[in-house]
Amino acid sequence: VAAALGEASDLLAAGDAGEAAEVFAAVLQHDAESLPAIAGLAECYLAMGDAARARAVLDHVPAAKADDPTLQVVRTKLKLAEEIAALGDERALLARLDADEDDHQARFDLALIAQAKGDRAAAADGLLDIVRRSREWNEDGARKKLLEFFEVWGGGDPATKDARRKLSTLLFS
Repeated sequence: VAAALGEASDLLAAGDAGEAAEVFAAVLQHDAESLPAIAGLAECYLAMGDAARARAVLDHVPAAKADDPTLQVVRTKLKLAEEIAALGDERALLARLDADEDDHQARFDLALIAQAKGDRAAAADGLLDIVRRSREWNEDGARKKLLEFFEVWGGGDPATKDARRKLSTLLFS
């Protein structure tokens, strides 16, 4: 099982989400409650753009294990994917921001779209700009969303390190 989980994780990291999903599913045939396999399968569906199937996988986690840390990152990724799916047209958001540079909701939504496109620097910069302009906006929503991004990106990611440094400068200067 451990070898199969490693193989599936390697496939997913290499961009072969379909093949990785098959391996994670095979692990679940042997151990239906394997949290690493459940998390991995949900990650595969997210990588394939199928948030509904990822949600279905996570919804079948036994209640006693629902809050396990193994599932936390994939739950955060799913939450972001669902938020991004509801955003709408990027051009319309850009037009709103051109008309009103203090339209923090448009800037926030554009940051989520940047995150969905894999542009971590633009995602972080958009949220940092909101923190700089109006930290209290949406109950400190930009800072909180940035922390979610950090969780998804991982502490060692260069984008996380850079944005954390910028956030600290904003908050403590």
